[in-house]
Amino acid sequence: MEESLECLVERVKEEVFSPSADMYSFLPPSAYETAWVAMIPNPELRRRPMFPNCLDWVLRNQNHGGSWGDLDLTIDSLTATLACIVALKTWNVGSINIEEGLKFLHANTEKLLPKHQGGIPRWFAILFPGMLELAKDKGLKVFPQGYTRALEDVFNEREKIFKMEEISCGGHHLPFPLYLEVLPSIYQGKHEDILKHKREDGSLFHSPSATACAFIITGDRDCKQYLEAMVQRCRRGVPPTYPVDQELIKLCLVDHLMRLGCGEHFTNEIGDVMDRLYWNWEMKELEPAKMHDLSFQIFGDSLAFQLLRRHGYRISPERFCRFMREPQMLLYMEENYQDFFGAMYAVYRATHLMFLKEPELENAKTFSKKILQKGLPSEDLNDSPLVLSDHQKEIEHELKHLWLARMDHLEHRMYIERSKGYNLWIGKSSSYRLTCPDDIIQLATKNFTTRQSVYRTELKELKRWSKDTGLANMGFGREKTTYCYFIAATPISHPLDSEARKIVAKCAVLVTVADDFFDEHGSLDELQRLNEAVRRWEGEGLSGHSRVIFDALDDLVCDVALKIFNQQGYDRKTLLQDIWRDVFDVWLKESEWSRSRQAPSIDEYLRVATISVAAQAMFLPACYLASPKHPQNSPGTRHSKITNLLMLSARLLNDMQSYEREMKDGKLNMVPLYLKENPRANIEDSIAYIKNILERLKKQMLEIMMTDDNTEVPKEWKQLHLCILKAFQMLYDTQNAFDSPTALLQDISMAIYEPLVMDSQRTLLAPLVLNARESNKENTGRSTLDDIPEKELSMKAEARLQGVNRKIVYKSKAMPSKIQQSLCNVRPQNLLRVRCPSSYMLLAVPPVSPSPLLRM
Repeated sequence: MEESLECLVERVKEEVFSPSADMYSFLPPSAYETAWVAMIPNPELRRRPMFPNCLDWVLRNQNHGGSWGDLDLTIDSLTATLACIVALKTWNVGSINIEEGLKFLHANTEKLLPKHQGGIPRWFAILFPGMLELAKDKGLKVFPQGYTRALEDVFNEREKIFKMEEISCGGHHLPFPLYLEVLPSIYQGKHEDILKHKREDGSLFHSPSATACAFIITGDRDCKQYLEAMVQRCRRGVPPTYPVDQELIKLCLVDHLMRLGCGEHFTNEIGDVMDRLYWNWEMKELEPAKMHDLSFQIFGDSLAFQLLRRHGYRISPERFCRFMREPQMLLYMEENYQDFFGAMYAVYRATHLMFLKEPELENAKTFSKKILQKGLPSEDLNDSPLVLSDHQKEIEHELKHLWLARMDHLEHRMYIERSKGYNLWIGKSSSYRLTCPDDIIQLATKNFTTRQSVYRTELKELKRWSKDTGLANMGFGREKTTYCYFIAATPISHPLDSEARKIVAKCAVLVTVADDFFDEHGSLDELQRLNEAVRRWEGEGLSGHSRVIFDALDDLVCDVALKIFNQQGYDRKTLLQDIWRDVFDVWLKESEWSRSRQAPSIDEYLRVATISVAAQAMFLPACYLASPKHPQNSPGTRHSKITNLLMLSARLLNDMQSYEREMKDGKLNMVPLYLKENPRANIEDSIAYIKNILERLKKQMLEIMMTDDNTEVPKEWKQLHLCILKAFQMLYDTQNAFDSPTALLQDISMAIYEPLVMDSQRTLLAPLVLNARESNKENTGRSTLDDIPEKELSMKAEARLQGVNRKIVYKSKAMPSKIQQSLCNVRPQNLLRVRCPSSYMLLAVPPVSPSPLLRM
């Protein structure tokens, strides 16, 4: 019997947030570190291992295929597998395991080495040759045919590192003793040289492998006590580093739950964690960063900053950006950039929440982006998504997509489907994943599926409303019911309640239809009479489209006002009417400007255009339903400061992506108006000017939205403002997606209809030649999802292909122009949804014969 959402929530609370929760249970065992601890001989009986349970772990945890370590094959698998083989050979056990491990190394070393982007990592160039030499000393012939060119390159890289170490005395790199276990004896030094690096807990740099080697060489008592305590504490295998800050592990789990879309179920628990974190952030004295701990420290500080700011705490970025004030530290990170991908990923994510007058965050964003780009493959046609590790996929997604343009609901989907745990960059090699309980993924999956079901029900209701009011059957302009619901439901992590979503969507539908009537269809006389009717709030004398629009508006305002009164006890009907009166007034003004070819000044245009974009008409009614408090308006305006900022941002975003079409249609737009007032400027200058304004506006808005001590508007209002800001940013990020009949179909299908499919469930398919049946309807320019019955669309989603291994491109040279043109006119019934490892795509298979070849 399937467990309820409530039961799963309670179980996760117990596993993650209860006082008895063991954070070390989430720490993954490292095959490499466990193997090294397994090699330690018992001081009393040197023919036996000191920690037999570690040797047993190695024997029991070989992967299918012969490797040890993470199931994703990376160069980490090579060092882990080699270490485990050496450990087994040390005690002459597991001959079959050794044989399988050697087969894996023979089959995969050549494949994995060339695919590593950014060259050979320093840690790998030190570890792998050292382990090969140790294997040889143990009598293992790992590569009996000799070293290939790729392996020789690794050895040559190690020699370069050793020579540089002699010249620079190790000033710009992690200390050599961190890799003690694989250093040639000439670099290991005497006992006292080794033990001078010992820390208070008896370890060398908190590294189990280095400490194991130090104990084997020196027999130091402190090292022994450290190793015994670690094995006693971590019974599931040796972690990549020990000890680890347990509070940091809990922060990672909080971040993980939020990225899975489950944060709303743990509001109180996460609040308690944030309160403790804030107290530590404010009270704890900063300690000088040690080079070995630098990456981990930056990662922890960046994650803490991001979570605190997301939860409304007013904190300065000075603490986690302090590395930006140290030129030597920046040089060190650039030279060792492969050791800092995790830290820079956390820094880059934190910089999304940037306020005005925070130049240190701007600098940190630029620096972290530069480091992250070094770890990604070049944009080459031969690079497919399959060569990217999970960590690289995360980084690529983060760099490619603007944070404010991402819909949280879709981000949750991607993270759930990819999730194999939480990537945590610790240890001396690459990243590790926190091993999260199955309950967390089950909760995330059920939560997402439940939300999809709710969304489908609400969208069906909205479509019925749109048809009943006549707005869906106007015969002109854009019918965007589904688009409008999508932008109301998906932008933010904490979804709006059902009524708020439907109000935002209905208002957006009404805005779209009425705006098109003023822009394209209505005569000036009709527009003036409609505007006058709205001013009087009396529809007598109206007919046709004007009457449909007014009646829908009147019914909507009355319905929302009644809901507000029943829920909050306040009468906001007049206030709601005034919001719409303002919008209709400026729509008429813009129509008069357009028809008379009058070009106002930029200031005059913006006074009108910030209202005519009608963002406030879409979300303010829902704000009053969410909270009865009427915020203090800015001087000389009906609206609060954050609302004014949002209205202006929405207008500028729209204008940047619509100026070409609007200039052609003779409509006003900020881009050409700037050119008119600045004759020496060009289009690029105008867009750059607008982008600069937008960046400042967004930072101002984020400061209001992300700080609880800013009480200008209630918290519920801030959520709605953020929802609409993200919606507009998504719609006008790189194109005018709202006016496109197809731009959002794929995202809508994924958000509402398509069931989840985990990466692990996908299989690779060979290239296919696909046919499609004939389309029986011409393209109308409408959002075609609105024409499909929900049941049919759901069936189409169920019948998708899974696991196609490359992006789909049309061979345009081999495709007749008639077929190419028909790709734009195909109905969604002929769309085949194909799922790729890192994305989804819709294939429009044209109804024209012969069938095009879709190469995957």
